[in-house]
Amino acid sequence: MIATPFISREGMTRRSVLGAALAAGAAVPLAAVAGPAWADPAAPTPAAARLMLPVPTGPYPVGTVHLHLVDRSRPDDIAGPGHFRELMAAVWYPARDVERYPVAPWMPAVVFRAFLADVGLSDLAPLGPLTVGHMGAPVRRTGRRLPVVVFAHGAHSHQGDHTVTVQELASHGYAAVTVAHQYDTYTEFPDGRIGVPLRDRQAPTLPGDFASDLRFVLDCVEQLAAGCNPDVDHRELPAGLLGSLDPRRMGAFGWSKGGTATACATLADERIRAGLSLDGPMQMNPPLAGDLDRPFMMMSAVFTRATNPEAAAFWSHLRGWRLNIQAQGAAHVSYGDNEALFPQVAKLLGWSGQQLQDVIGTLDPDQAVKIQQAYPLAFFDEHLRHRRGHLLDGPSPAFPAVTFLP
Repeated sequence: MIATPFISREGMTRRSVLGAALAAGAAVPLAAVAGPAWADPAAPTPAAARLMLPVPTGPYPVGTVHLHLVDRSRPDDIAGPGHFRELMAAVWYPARDVERYPVAPWMPAVVFRAFLADVGLSDLAPLGPLTVGHMGAPVRRTGRRLPVVVFAHGAHSHQGDHTVTVQELASHGYAAVTVAHQYDTYTEFPDGRIGVPLRDRQAPTLPGDFASDLRFVLDCVEQLAAGCNPDVDHRELPAGLLGSLDPRRMGAFGWSKGGTATACATLADERIRAGLSLDGPMQMNPPLAGDLDRPFMMMSAVFTRATNPEAAAFWSHLRGWRLNIQAQGAAHVSYGDNEALFPQVAKLLGWSGQQLQDVIGTLDPDQAVKIQQAYPLAFFDEHLRHRRGHLLDGPSPAFPAVTFLP
């Protein structure tokens, strides 16, 4: 639920940040707060006991499917000879019929347990949230293919950490593809292997590595668009997915290190028609070496142009449509699922209002959720669908916390 910004290979870890928050908070056992059934992983969890994600606002139900991908152009020196870069991805899309299809968890149960154990919140394991994505549901097909947006997560995080935004896009008619960046994420492979962040200086986890992952996923999108299944295990895909994606309308967005990776990928690959960074530090190695003439939007929180030279330098290289907004009171985690989940965690753990603000900032959580639903959708609608609205024109009374930075 919380990940730290990518500062360097020696940068802060999620454990250090969340550990400090827990030390400041009243980290009482959940059994004392919510009853013994919640604290026992073997006991059934009532639906009301689960952490909850907000529902998307779009008109369409949402389907999802996992893909197991291998980039055979990139040898994996960590895994050894004969191995290549291996990724898990998920496609989220507007569905036609969801009645018979189960909903997907925010993270697979075994991965969620590993994730929580790493940050000292193991008691929350039975409360793992569900998404609105129905696994394997058929794709809603119309006369036009679906625009595509790929997503890159932050350092030591996971591909579901911005499910609020991903579900929102899918409910409005997008195919959103989330990527689990190997060696810097929590994920599960089809053969049962569990991937966790690897604390190895030689691991391929720089923003440039993430950017290469995004570009490879674009290749896989093109395969799906052409009617080919890129899953290396040849697992069955949802009805209607093959041939439903539009490779001529592809965008990308990412949070934290994923935002930096999105910038790198957009600079390098013209297939990305529009890029969006959610508080990306823009620390690039090698440094920026060109201008970008395609639309790019920055949603800033901690890494502002006024305080972060790398963000200011990146902005100066934007030669096309550009926009930089900031939500007042936002913390680094404010443009993600943390804003929906941590207020619930705070109640369970008995945190004070100040202790919660130390983690998610002073931005009202309900407003934060609405911001991450509305602004990415408006951006991609304008630049991938040419549906021009007014939200990106200037301050809106519906979002009083959002300021437009010149």
